Amino acid sequence: MLKIGLQLYTLRAELEQDFEGTLRKVAELGYAGVEFYDFFGRTAEEVKGLLQETGLVALGAHRPYDAMLNDTEQEISFNLEIGNRNLIVPFLTEEQRNWEEVVANFRIIGEKCKARGAVFAYHNHDFEFTERFGERTAFDGIFEEVPAELLKVEMDTCWVYYGGYDPVEYIHKYAGRLPLIHLKDMKKLEDGSAETVVLGEGEVNLTAILEAADAAGVEWAVVEQDYCSRPALESVADSMKWVRGYANQGGKVHV
Repeated sequence: MLKIGLQLYTLRAELEQDFEGTLRKVAELGYAGVEFYDFFGRTAEEVKGLLQETGLVALGAHRPYDAMLNDTEQEISFNLEIGNRNLIVPFLTEEQRNWEEVVANFRIIGEKCKARGAVFAYHNHDFEFTERFGERTAFDGIFEEVPAELLKVEMDTCWVYYGGYDPVEYIHKYAGRLPLIHLKDMKKLEDGSAETVVLGEGEVNLTAILEAADAAGVEWAVVEQDYCSRPALESVADSMKWVRGYANQGGKVHV
């Protein structure tokens, strides 16, 4: 049964103003865990204390590619201290997308994480499905070239959909290597761009994704809304209402 977390990038403005208060509100809304992207200058001890106070689980952290490559041990140590094992590279700039170099570096990072009892993962956007790595999509190329024991998948199901592929098929394809998914909804605008919206207000088949994720043994479905048209805390509250409605209809999620 899936646990429901929140990617804190959704609340970046609120965290900047009140880190501690915002995390308390996330817990009050019923999210079981949080995925960090920044610690806003707090020490590991301070973050750990706040997690213990709120009951939130540190389910993962998005950490910059450069930091994971150049400050690997420091990144691992900080995250293990707060109780997080999942260290995730969330994005690669155009300049960083030399795929042969990426997979070589991912192997190195993955070995260091494995040696410390941490888990290294990569989170996709849509470009991994539109760019090629040899004869494959960059997405498939990365995960084929780096062993599963060194690199797990954090599948952003919305970006798989926007990239032109079926997220349900991809969840099945990577079952067993997929501890986390991002659960996100969107509408395609007339100009072809994506507008991220509250869960249930867009065109992504969230129910099918959650059913596939549960069948694939995914542990965490992580709610994320890149940009919110109304106040972000209101948006994540409304997304949790959708999750609760899904659970009330027999959906296999812990809420």
